[in-house]
Amino acid sequence: MLVAFRADASDHIGTGHVMRCLTLADELTRQEHRCKFICRKHQGHLGDLIASKGYELTMLPAPDAVEVESSDNWNNTYADWLGVPWQQDAKETLEALAPIEADWLVVDHYALDALWEQQVARKAGRVMVIDDLADRQHECALLLDQNLGRGASDYDGLVPEDCLRLIGPEYALLRPEFAPRREFSLKRREQPELKRILISLGGVDRTNMTGQVLEALAETALPGETQLDIIMGASAPYLDEVRQQAAQLSPMATVNVNVGDMAERMCLADLSIGAAGGTSWERCCLGLPAVLVILADNQVPGARALEVAGAALTVTGPEAVQAALPSALAKIGEPGCLQRMSRAAAAITDGKGTAIVVESMVVVGRRTP
Repeated sequence: MLVAFRADASDHIGTGHVMRCLTLADELTRQEHRCKFICRKHQGHLGDLIASKGYELTMLPAPDAVEVESSDNWNNTYADWLGVPWQQDAKETLEALAPIEADWLVVDHYALDALWEQQVARKAGRVMVIDDLADRQHECALLLDQNLGRGASDYDGLVPEDCLRLIGPEYALLRPEFAPRREFSLKRREQPELKRILISLGGVDRTNMTGQVLEALAETALPGETQLDIIMGASAPYLDEVRQQAAQLSPMATVNVNVGDMAERMCLADLSIGAAGGTSWERCCLGLPAVLVILADNQVPGARALEVAGAALTVTGPEAVQAALPSALAKIGEPGCLQRMSRAAAAITDGKGTAIVVESMVVVGRRTP
């Protein structure tokens, strides 16, 4: 199969949409399929990363101020994420698809819906949508929503009746390094102790949530031998401030940038303080308990579902970190809490979803259009 991806990363959008598409592309490539990416040249795009992995890439022109203003009239909360009117994006995407005969077009973008998909579908064999919101119609043959608490019926009336719906964390797009470490990670959590905390709040962290978490931790009674493993992106605007802050903490804190061994770091951690985004499924695969800081409205349902499942505690928004984080750590320190949370997390996904998604694409692709 030849699979084209339409997804964007930016300082505003973050990196998650492109990163999970890359995970799917890597598995498709491993199974000898071909992949191409189409991305807009936003500030903070991941074009260099995509190209470095050997994928064909078309960068759509960077948006300008006039085009961003015109999108404000749309009835879509995320319309400005596109940077241009959807009709222009559809036209430019069609031009990028023109030289190839794509079997699939994978769309992972909150600003795009059935109108855009109907325009572009004529140059793609089939459309697959990756979504987290269940708030708009799609014209697609396959829909993936990997969020806990979501049900197939949430998309009733939003997708065609014959659309295959892959719903839930069992289909989560995890990189291949996670599942093989699951057995080791779960084994070491049979008698857990809180000695190492992994702090990761997004590749960009443009609001310096990491700094606020460190401020809150400074006010807790963590033992001096506790290790803080802080993960940030090289383009994070508050990286230098966080480094200075970490150097002054009593628990031993290290700041690590653009790491390539996140699965290993999660295995070694006893607790994660992180965002309630796609990394939730990586933590669950490895049975890593979490305190989730909700950074956006679209993270609320998934975070609440993880809390109800017993896999995580939640902090409702940046303003609550100072007050809520110490009490969350106190609760986690209660006898048996870490172990219960680890078991609950591990029951949510085994980390093998990416291969299932590829298999589903192959099966649906064999159907008569």
